[in-house]
Amino acid sequence: MSLLPELRYPTVTELVSSARALAARWPGVCTLRQVGVSRAGRALHLLSVGRARRAVLVVAGAHSNEPSGGPTLLALAERVLDERVLRDGTSWHFLLCADPDGAELHVTPAPRSLLDYHLGFFRPAGPEQPEWAPSVLPPDRLPPETRALTGVIDELRPYLQVSLHCTELGGSWVQLTRDVPGFAEPFAKSAAELHIPVETGASDAAGWPAAGPGVHVLPAAEADRAYPSLTDDARHSTWYRTHRYGGLTAVVEVPMWASDLVDDPAPHPAPASAIRRLAHRLQRDTLEVRDVFEDVLPRLEGVDGPLLRAVRWGLELVPGLAADLLDTPPLDGTRAYVGSVDAFARRVPLRAAAMLLRVLRETDDRAAPRLERLVAEWSDAFAARFRARWVPVAHQVEHQARTVVAAALHARERAV
Repeated sequence: MSLLPELRYPTVTELVSSARALAARWPGVCTLRQVGVSRAGRALHLLSVGRARRAVLVVAGAHSNEPSGGPTLLALAERVLDERVLRDGTSWHFLLCADPDGAELHVTPAPRSLLDYHLGFFRPAGPEQPEWAPSVLPPDRLPPETRALTGVIDELRPYLQVSLHCTELGGSWVQLTRDVPGFAEPFAKSAAELHIPVETGASDAAGWPAAGPGVHVLPAAEADRAYPSLTDDARHSTWYRTHRYGGLTAVVEVPMWASDLVDDPAPHPAPASAIRRLAHRLQRDTLEVRDVFEDVLPRLEGVDGPLLRAVRWGLELVPGLAADLLDTPPLDGTRAYVGSVDAFARRVPLRAAAMLLRVLRETDDRAAPRLERLVAEWSDAFAARFRARWVPVAHQVEHQARTVVAAALHARERAV
């Protein structure tokens, strides 16, 4: 019998409770321990199955607004416990939530629409994200969540780390820090069986070599970057730390709402001009949010916190990002890529507006109605443009779990 809550995403407290129940059911095989604390003092828990030296590490909750990883992690743990062949010679380790503070602030465990999702939205500023902090901060300023994650990697030395992510709207794709031959086929088969589109031109992996549709491999260091203004670099993130021990990382993305517009590999008739239009819309939409932000700042004197820091960080990204889109030739000319950039250019100002709205509602600021209108209009336009259709949580979980198992089995063949 599954321990997973039905039809919604579990809270961190529910994840820990379910993990504790698994450990009680499988004494001697399954253990749960604390491996660190967050900035706010919340515990970070690691669920382990087996004790073999050869290890797989699965990380959930690195981004607080991406909730599918938690239930996927529990489903994987149950599968590994039930299918002995998966743990023969291999131990499995599950970091239940890499950012419990962020998970506490993102408050839409059962979103009914994109508007509902955004009204409870939170995603921290880049330096406060556990996986990306090492790419933008010096070692002595890393947050405790990052130090806990890197400590687990150094202890386990996994041949494979899998980071579970999801996008609010789009398709499924995978980023690999090293190629895993044979992996692309089971990934594509799973997506097709569950009617989840494969995002063949994901902007997150623009310019990365493709090992198959939707499967992208980190390029060589000298490769051109799609967005030169962005300071983060996967080679300095926690994804790359496994390379110290001969391992690799797979980042598995799955959509909450799917769009069949992101899996079209056909050439776009005019990708450069289309992306220029998207860059101008990004600038225009962000200016609307910035106008509100600058208007309310004097009234927010003394107010600080992760929501406001995230708003400021997101707004500061836009000038450089828009310049990248305007000045850098597209590294991918497909319809899928242009669609992915379209979605990305909608997300940045919408997320900033949504988080600022939460701050203004908390302070009962008179500018809140203006942002309520923007968040509602942009959420509805996003869903309409991409013909959004909900992916059942069970399908999100099943696809991620299948993808993790396929990565583990294929990567194990090359593990030292």
